[in-house]
Amino acid sequence: MNKIGGGGIYIQRESRQMQSSDPTCEISYASTPESASLIAQSEIEREVLSHFDLFRDPLLRYALSFGIQMHDAEEIVQETFLSLYLHLQLGRSRKNLRGWIFRVTHNLALKDRYAKRRSSALLDYGGTMAEWQIDPSPNPEQLASLAERRVRLLALVDVLPEADQRCILLRAEGLCYREIASVLGVSLGFVSISLTRTLARLTRAEGR
Repeated sequence: MNKIGGGGIYIQRESRQMQSSDPTCEISYASTPESASLIAQSEIEREVLSHFDLFRDPLLRYALSFGIQMHDAEEIVQETFLSLYLHLQLGRSRKNLRGWIFRVTHNLALKDRYAKRRSSALLDYGGTMAEWQIDPSPNPEQLASLAERRVRLLALVDVLPEADQRCILLRAEGLCYREIASVLGVSLGFVSISLTRTLARLTRAEGR
């Protein structure tokens, strides 16, 4: 049994070995619909675990950028991968799964934030952004300059309109313009203009 992260999603792996030495018995078992289903399920589990290893940290950072608490962000990431498992199990499209995963996290994070606001506590987005680690392992020589640069850039990002914040954060996670447009539900032109404008501001800030 494999546990994905800390939110309580479990994926069971079943491995059956034929005890009979009769080759015809093995062939008969391998050809049954039940065994084919088990093999397909095992492949899906491996694929989900592979995506979890690859995208867990970027998704967690993105969820945190909405100003939600760490434990809520972790739950959102867990729910994202549960959704991915069900998506693949139902045989739905595998096209651009990276963009699909980020879109699910985006929608869940928005839902969580709106729910918290309705229950009365506006979250401190700026404080969360200040704690967000862009580079988890800088070397000692880079640490001071990185910290200073991060504070300056995060302060600049923090005052951007939210749509521009989402665009630059998704771009920082490696998504292409078309994927960002899909995640945010905006046009490709909007993403291009937003990033051009934001990057120009960041460049000017770096030159000061």
